[in-house]
Amino acid sequence: MKMLEPGTTIDGFTVGECLHAGGMAHIYRVRYSDETMREPFPMAMKVPRMTGGDGAENIVGFEVERQILPALTGSHVPRFVAAGDLNQLPYIVMEYIQGQTLQHRLDESSEPIAPFEIARLGAAIAQSVHSLHLQNTCHLDLKPANVLMRPDGSAVLLDFGLSCHAHYPDLLAEEMRLAVGSPVWIAPEQVVGVRGDPRSDIFAIGVMLYELATRELPFGNPQTKGGMRQRLWMDAPPPRKWRPDLPEWLQEVILRCLESEAAKRYPSAAHLAFDLSHPDQIQVTGRGKRTQSTGFWRHFKRWLRAAGMHYEPSPLPSRQIDEVPIVMVAVPHYEVSDATLYSLRQAVSRSLGTRPGAQLACVTVIDSGSTSSSDSANSETAVHRRYLGMLRQWAQPLDLSGRAVSFHVLESGDVAQALLRYAAGNQVSVIVMGAATHGLQMQRLLATVPIKVAMDAPCTVILVKQALPFEQLATSRAA
Repeated sequence: MKMLEPGTTIDGFTVGECLHAGGMAHIYRVRYSDETMREPFPMAMKVPRMTGGDGAENIVGFEVERQILPALTGSHVPRFVAAGDLNQLPYIVMEYIQGQTLQHRLDESSEPIAPFEIARLGAAIAQSVHSLHLQNTCHLDLKPANVLMRPDGSAVLLDFGLSCHAHYPDLLAEEMRLAVGSPVWIAPEQVVGVRGDPRSDIFAIGVMLYELATRELPFGNPQTKGGMRQRLWMDAPPPRKWRPDLPEWLQEVILRCLESEAAKRYPSAAHLAFDLSHPDQIQVTGRGKRTQSTGFWRHFKRWLRAAGMHYEPSPLPSRQIDEVPIVMVAVPHYEVSDATLYSLRQAVSRSLGTRPGAQLACVTVIDSGSTSSSDSANSETAVHRRYLGMLRQWAQPLDLSGRAVSFHVLESGDVAQALLRYAAGNQVSVIVMGAATHGLQMQRLLATVPIKVAMDAPCTVILVKQALPFEQLATSRAA
């Protein structure tokens, strides 16, 4: 199909300049032909390539995107406008979003990117991917060219031609028998034909983070099925081999994303975004300390194991996310009773006990005016350390072995808003807090805090009524 000329009219749209001529589609600026119709936002038209030399995946990919894009909502995807008939002229009209793709960011400069900037970019991408997974959709073709960074720092995902929606037929799985995906970023399970696992997108984010950190590709650019299969058992060289100044916490994150077995990666994109947003809370293991590539014998043993491995179909992405939530507990610190602290621990223990993969975030909010740089005892660092110690002491009775846990001191004059902002910014799934979070003398003034949180929270809120088994405590003290 030849390129459309500017001024061409198609189904009430007037074609403008060509924005992108790619291997699978051309993208044009468009506007309504009827000048009386007001455009709600800038628009673009995507037209798939259908020349004799183009593969069937172009047409199938167009059908997939036409099926999935209208079902997606939120700020992390372009808004759908209209679609054309495949029998006449196939096209999709969608929102045109201003910004720069991650590929442009990589191409414009070869200078190393600062670790905290890499973390910021990665967190934005992970948050957008988490939003997609909550809608039971896996992108399955994440790469720098398909990630658009808005000027405000948020990420928008593009090109859903290889995606999989759990509630729609998987046309690519039905019509394409080979592994479908871009060789550089494709996950090991995709290589053997398993589609629909949200952790495949986490693998692709890991590849992008690796390239941002090192300007190298972790598995090269294989062009054969055998070359792609190597990632079923091979580790990527540790990023610190290429860039020794890279922090261990960032390598820990990248290599966890790139684990060949999906179960060893982050359980959800929300967990990945959380770590990248709080690098000081990352627990560095031997994975983050490595500077040398994995040896031959270890790879050989993994090759033997991979040869007999069976990959199972994935559960619904949203159901998988429900099994690995981020649980936030709001721990009060002012005029708080033992009963409240005890009851919060019991509620957290119950919430975590039914969710083995859950992550716990312990949060307390202090008055923003409680720190003073002139007084060493009340300096910001000293105050934060004191309250972090309080949080860790509160959590000690909990059985947190083998579980991801972090501690956070927030400064704000508005406790409810601070908790709500934290929950929304960190993709929290469950908030646990006291129904009355302060002492009796303060309840009249601050009793609205849990109500405000419960009314405006973006997730489930568990309000805990304080109760303390005094008989048991008395018995234990007497013993």
